[in-house]
Amino acid sequence: MKGPRPLLFIFILIPAIEISLFVLSGKYLGIPITILLIVITGVLGAWLAKREGLAALRTIRYELSAGRLPGQSIIEGACILAGGVLLLTPGFFTDICGFLLLFPPVRKKVKKYILKRLRRKMANGRMSFYFRR
Repeated sequence: MKGPRPLLFIFILIPAIEISLFVLSGKYLGIPITILLIVITGVLGAWLAKREGLAALRTIRYELSAGRLPGQSIIEGACILAGGVLLLTPGFFTDICGFLLLFPPVRKKVKKYILKRLRRKMANGRMSFYFRR
């Protein structure tokens, strides 16, 4: 996505989806159950994000202590962080996306996609790195 389309998706479509899901959930499950589901997914998501995040940190520390750059582990850690943030954001759609990012097989595919995009950008010369001292 280029231009304003990602912002349109983030600031208009996602809240519209969330509101629709809240209304449907409230209508069919009831307001107390809907609120309970939001709280449960938030607590479960925070626990899962902490567990997966600590495992990613251990992997990064191990790779650094072995003298290797932890590039892929950092991308995995970023996916876990994004999943945790999505889970702490109230809403069923963001919760689903967050749980998917915390699920290792899905995270592996997302990591592969991110690496592919980064490699393509570097090969095309559209990505630069600047270092300051």
